[in-house]
Amino acid sequence: MTTPLQEMKVAPAPPADQPKSADINQLLALLPHRYPFLLIDRLEDIRPGVSAVGIKAVTFNEPHFQGHFPGHPVMPGVLIIEAMAQTAAALTMYSIEGGRSDEVVYFMTIDRARFRRPVVPGDTLRIEAKVARNRGNVWRFSGEAFVNGRLVAEAEYSAMVVHTSE
Repeated sequence: MTTPLQEMKVAPAPPADQPKSADINQLLALLPHRYPFLLIDRLEDIRPGVSAVGIKAVTFNEPHFQGHFPGHPVMPGVLIIEAMAQTAAALTMYSIEGGRSDEVVYFMTIDRARFRRPVVPGDTLRIEAKVARNRGNVWRFSGEAFVNGRLVAEAEYSAMVVHTSE
């Protein structure tokens, strides 16, 4: 039986002096998402092919808060899941050998999604994405989102790397 790391092509680890994180400019190179739908601000603790942590500062001026809910703003659960998926997509693009600008990661499935607490403006989401397995261009993840160390959401999900020139 092979392990997930044996099944995928993983880029070599960055040199020891290079931080394993990605700021907003690096995320823009890794992901096709743009405002208002880029839902993570940075990636930290990147372990290529294994895991990464996405950080999202939740602010009141985000467009969804105008209607969800007036007078009681709550971040929609589907956007928390999307932030998890974007964290995993950025990890995938960071990890794959030869990640190119003509590749994009498409969200495929979501399973076992659970929402534990509301996320409100002023919160900082810490999204932990872990690779469960990888077969070819399909990746499976488990994710958990935390605010101040408390679990707010969790899910399992999968994605596929696609060459956009095809």
